[in-house]
Amino acid sequence: MGAGVVKRGRRGRGRAKSQPMAEINVTPFVDVMLVLLIIFMVAAPLLTVGVPLELPKTAAQSVPAEPEEPLSVSISPEGPILVMTSEVPEDELITRLRAVAEERQSDKIYLRADGSIPYARIMEVMGALNAAGFNNIVLVTDTGGPRMDGQSTEG
Repeated sequence: MGAGVVKRGRRGRGRAKSQPMAEINVTPFVDVMLVLLIIFMVAAPLLTVGVPLELPKTAAQSVPAEPEEPLSVSISPEGPILVMTSEVPEDELITRLRAVAEERQSDKIYLRADGSIPYARIMEVMGALNAAGFNNIVLVTDTGGPRMDGQSTEG
């Protein structure tokens, strides 16, 4: 894998001189890098927030990717509110979000709510997000839902 020795000899009598080989074999390096690339390509989609929710389906287009990791607030069907993956009591939600808002460059926040949650509950949480300083709230849904023109979104 490293540098080797090349023997160069003369024809006839005498001792052959050994000189170090000045070339590096990059094939093992390339193999390792390709394996790492494949591992990261497989692992990257699994790094999203893992709160199990049944998101409502819509025909809306997806939002473009952000340079900063998106901040996500989830409302589970059982009732607790989760900021990323940690559960936050309702009375501490605005305080925690204000602390997070000071550290972030973007005021964009993703709100994920189970489809069975009442609309009033989602609006309460949106009001808390707004009070914490997040004015750019993105409602997360799944694609493939009904369109309002009567046509199917699958095709």
